Amino acid sequence: MNKAKFVMAIYALAAILSMVSMGFAFSLIFMTGPDYETIGWISVILGVVVMCAIFGMAFKTKRKFKDQGLL
Repeated sequence: MNKAKFVMAIYALAAILSMVSMGFAFSLIFMTGPDYETIGWISVILGVVVMCAIFGMAFKTKRKFKDQGLL
């Protein structure tokens, strides 16, 4: 596999893990307990921010790889 494609696969895996963490955070919101709801909402917001950052870095890297002719 091309090194550029391997890097893009790592970005895709990171985005998937971020989405899974948001799903886990949503499940924390509906658990019983006083602190789980607050932790859940904070985790959902952090998951969205991290996912946006990952997508931003991936699109920049993809453009750079396309300009270099690696993709």
